[in-house]
Amino acid sequence: MKPMGPIPPEFAGQQGMLTIGGRAADDLVAEAGSPCFVYDPAIVAARVARFRAALPGVDLHYAMKANPFPPLLAAIAPLVDGIDVASAGELALALTAKPAASISFAGPGKRDAELEAAITAGATLNVESANEARRALAIGDRLGRTPRLAVRVNPDLELKGSGMKMGGRPSPFGIDAEQAAEAVRLIVAGGADWRGFHIFAGSQALDVAAIIETQAATLALAARLAEEAGAAPPLVNLGGGFGVPYFAGDVALDVERIGAALAEGLATRAAILADARFAIELGRWLVAEAGVYLTRVVDRKESRGETFLVVDGGLHHQLAASGNFGTVVRRNYPLAVVGRMGEAASEEVSVVGCLCTPLDRLGDRVALPPAAPGDVIAIFLAGAYGVTASPAAFLGHPLAAELMVGLS
Repeated sequence: MKPMGPIPPEFAGQQGMLTIGGRAADDLVAEAGSPCFVYDPAIVAARVARFRAALPGVDLHYAMKANPFPPLLAAIAPLVDGIDVASAGELALALTAKPAASISFAGPGKRDAELEAAITAGATLNVESANEARRALAIGDRLGRTPRLAVRVNPDLELKGSGMKMGGRPSPFGIDAEQAAEAVRLIVAGGADWRGFHIFAGSQALDVAAIIETQAATLALAARLAEEAGAAPPLVNLGGGFGVPYFAGDVALDVERIGAALAEGLATRAAILADARFAIELGRWLVAEAGVYLTRVVDRKESRGETFLVVDGGLHHQLAASGNFGTVVRRNYPLAVVGRMGEAASEEVSVVGCLCTPLDRLGDRVALPPAAPGDVIAIFLAGAYGVTASPAAFLGHPLAAELMVGLS
C-alpha cells in the first residue's frame, strides 16, 4: 500500500458526500458530465486574503498558466494586482479581465507578432535576451509606440528544494545576471519605458527557509544590477515558488513566516530600490487546492492479486496526477470516493484511466473505501496545471468539462 497526499483542508473534514462550493459532487457530475474539473473560487479568494495579510504592501500577480479557465480568471482578476502571461493567446485572454498596464508577458521564443501584440496593447514584455530587446525596440519604432520592457534575469542563484529550478544554471529563460545590467542600458538608451526586473529562481517549493534565503538574495541581486545599470527599477518581480502539499509528508507553506522575513528585507533594502514596487507571482499556490477532478468508475477488475478501478478519465486530462508532469518519482495525489468521505479505507486499489498506456495510473495501490462501477472518484489539488497542461488530444477521448461553483 502506498500513501496519498493530504486532502486540502476545505475538504478533509467532510463526511458522506463530498461537496464543492456547497454543492454535492454527484450533482456536479450529473450536471457537467464525467470526467469534469470543478473549481471553487472562494478557496482562491481565501488564499488571496491570506497573502494580503501576510505580505502587506507586496503586489500579487496571477500566473495564469496555472489555470486560464475564463470564468475562474474573471473571478481572480479583481483580487490581484497583475496577470502574468506566456503567449499571445494568454495575452488576449488576460486583456478581457485586466487592463494592459497590469499584464506582463514572459517566455522565451516570443515571435515578432507576439511582441507587436504586447506593444500595441501596452502590456509589459519581460525580455529574455538582448536580441529580444532589440527586436522589441525595432517593432516599437515601426509602430510609433513606446514599448514597456522589463528584464527577466537568469539569476546566479537557485531556489533550493524547488520542484522546478529556474536559476543558477545555463537557461533559455532570462538574461544571465552577468549581462542583465547591459541589457537595461540597451533598453533605456533605446527609448523604451523600462519597467524593472523579473527574477524567478524556482517553483513548487515547500522549504520556508529556502524561500526566505532566495528572496533576500533576490533583493540583493536587484540592487546590484540596478547600481550596475545606473537605473532604479520601477518594479521588482521576485518570482513565486510557493508550493502546495501534493504528497504524503508534505506540509503546507508558512506564508506568514515568509512575509515577516520579506518585510524585514524590504525595510532595509538598498537606497536604489527605495521607490520600487515589489511583486510576487503565484499560480499554483492560489488555484491548485481550489480544483477537484471528478471521474466515474466504469469497471472494477482483479488481475493477479491486484484490484483496479478503471475510470473514464485519465492522464489526458490530469497528467500531473499520473506522475508524468514535473516529478521524478511517482507519488500519489490525494484521492477519495466522493460518496464515502470520512469513511475508513478498507481495500487497496489502483485507480487507472481509460488510455491504452501503463502510464495512465491516477492512484497507485492506494487505500480507499470500497468502490464499484458507477461510483465517482475525486482527485484533489486539480486546480493547477490540469486541462491545459495535459495531452487532451491523445487517443481521441472527449475533453473534460470545467465548471465553477460557489458564486451567485
